Amino acid sequence: MKLYSYFRSSAAYRVRIALNLKQLNAEIIPVHLLHNGGEQHSEAYRAVNPSELVPALVDDDFTLTQSLSILEYLDEKFPAHNILPQDLQQRALARAFSLSIACDIHPLNNLRVLQHLTGELSLSNEQKNAWYTHWVKVGFDALEAQLVHSNGRFCFGDYPTIADCCLMPQVYNALRFNIDLSAYPKIQSIYAHCNALDAFQKAAPEAQSDAA
Repeated sequence: MKLYSYFRSSAAYRVRIALNLKQLNAEIIPVHLLHNGGEQHSEAYRAVNPSELVPALVDDDFTLTQSLSILEYLDEKFPAHNILPQDLQQRALARAFSLSIACDIHPLNNLRVLQHLTGELSLSNEQKNAWYTHWVKVGFDALEAQLVHSNGRFCFGDYPTIADCCLMPQVYNALRFNIDLSAYPKIQSIYAHCNALDAFQKAAPEAQSDAA
């Protein structure tokens, strides 16, 4: 398998975590989102992913994009060390939590949106950061409420799931933007616990070969 990735992409970060949790090997192919105007816009990468986004997973002659689809594909093809809970309701909750991040929070603050804010719309960095902070806090307010029954170690249950794969990169990015997370004790506790685990440490941006 090959994973087209960028070290700071939260979507690619999700997949790296899942690969580690499931003890799967994949060749990481860096796609730098800033060099030369963004390598994701190259003709070569468009042939892999017409959306010009990372990640993209290539498994033999099969190519799949969209991080949550990749996570579910990996879990179904390689059922050992599952990242989707076996219980129907817990599985639904984990999916809903993950979608809250992937659909409600992340699209509002990913790189191309932030570039559009400071480029075409001429917002200042202060205005861009205020936008970022507002939508992260709106999203985290909802996530914290969804974690009411969490044991503080993982989002759902006694082992990491797709929800933890999605939460960790979003918290990492929030901390990069110096967002105060004191209002989110559950989120902070889960982040600290997962960060102590090898699978999460190896997936972290600073542990990647293209980290700069």
